[in-house]
Amino acid sequence: MTDLTRLTAVETREAITSGQASAVEVAQAHLDRIAAVDDRVHAFLHVDADGALAQAKRVDAGEITGPLAGVPLALKDVMTMEGIPTTCGSRILEGWRPPYDATVTARLKAAGVVILGKTNMDEFAMGSSTEHSAYGPTRNPWDLDRIPGGSGGGSSAALASYQAPLAIGTDTGGSIRQPASVTGTVGVKPTYGGVSRYGLVAFSSSLDQAGPCARTVLDAALLHEVIAGHDPRDSTSIDAPVPPVVDAARLRDVTGLRIGVVKELQGDGYEAGVTARFEEAVETLRGLGATVSEVSCPHFDYALPAYYLIAPSEASSNLARFDAVRYGLRVGDDGVASLEEVMAKTRAVGFGAEVKRRIILGTYALSSGYYDAYYGQAQKVRTLITRDFQAAWSQVDVLVAPTCPTVAFPLGAKLEDPLAMYKQDICSIPANLYGGPAASFPAGLSDGLPVGLQVMAPTLREDLLYQVGGALEAALPAQAPTLSWES
Repeated sequence: MTDLTRLTAVETREAITSGQASAVEVAQAHLDRIAAVDDRVHAFLHVDADGALAQAKRVDAGEITGPLAGVPLALKDVMTMEGIPTTCGSRILEGWRPPYDATVTARLKAAGVVILGKTNMDEFAMGSSTEHSAYGPTRNPWDLDRIPGGSGGGSSAALASYQAPLAIGTDTGGSIRQPASVTGTVGVKPTYGGVSRYGLVAFSSSLDQAGPCARTVLDAALLHEVIAGHDPRDSTSIDAPVPPVVDAARLRDVTGLRIGVVKELQGDGYEAGVTARFEEAVETLRGLGATVSEVSCPHFDYALPAYYLIAPSEASSNLARFDAVRYGLRVGDDGVASLEEVMAKTRAVGFGAEVKRRIILGTYALSSGYYDAYYGQAQKVRTLITRDFQAAWSQVDVLVAPTCPTVAFPLGAKLEDPLAMYKQDICSIPANLYGGPAASFPAGLSDGLPVGLQVMAPTLREDLLYQVGGALEAALPAQAPTLSWES
């Protein structure tokens, strides 16, 4: 009998519609898979077996139809889901059960997608390895001694270990693309405002963006189509049609497409194997009929420091809402204590070291006498990076670079060196500062570990991402982890 957990989302839907398997059988197979392997991977923080099976029964009863009806999905624990614990990987939200669904969650339910549960993540999406979760690290299914990327390592690990064929991630500085790169999966950051942020617990409001994660390009495109589109509850939501991403993913043709290799996102600091796979992927696209040229984006060199001023500044404002009064953890009110004392004790216990570090950085950058010198200057750099992108679009249709300068590194290797950890996002951050769409697609292996090709496009041209990704996927041999640790 077919192993239902090894099917793509498209194949899963076909199995359900053809009667080869019911949606309940598909859901149960994935729940059994989670029970069998997640004690070693730790992709999930909460599994909603009852809710998943109830949704699957609705699909089997014909109440919900659609391209992804009955297909299981892993939801990053930064998206709210009514009645289901939402922690953002932090102790400060321990026990909180939201009274409402995020727009993304609601759209998934309306499409008949079966949400299996909530996935592990770096606390409040602050990290590049999923080692900053208050609930322990997630492990990379390719090698359990290595990181699965961050902050959405739980979602990417769930895909790579066949615990779910689809997942939702969020991307503030690379948190969808970087995990996709190091786990050999597909991850897409849509245009800022292309997917609603309503119900996405904010880290950096001008950068955060939810997006689809999958094992194939077409699966990601189908999921993208479900979650994207205008939402009046999100003031930054774009009121424009969703780009034709599914048609683009099926096209598998890049003839005549102009591809620009970013000069500044290569060279020193990039592992030799990553560079080799990147160059091979570019040559593959050239062989498929694309034209390739080098493009200089000089201000990309300043993206990393600009990001680590802007994002922590916004985080220091957003995280002020966790005050030990309205929801979540509350410490120190068992005796006579002032609100300030309770708040201080709760935050001391509830926030992890990386979150505290970024709050301090952000508060400093916004403080009197430093605002113009730090935050203000960083915003000017952001404008210059946007101009670099705009200048590039007069020369090429898409830009490409490695998604990440290295393959997955060992757990603990960079925990004591925050700057080394931050540099993992050096390739992915520019697209967030610009606001345009970007994606990571599998591009081969280096020493047995996955490498990702990053593709960046103009705003609301996600179709170009899927066009390139689909063509590359069809041209390169399929890759999958051996999962030798299962035996």
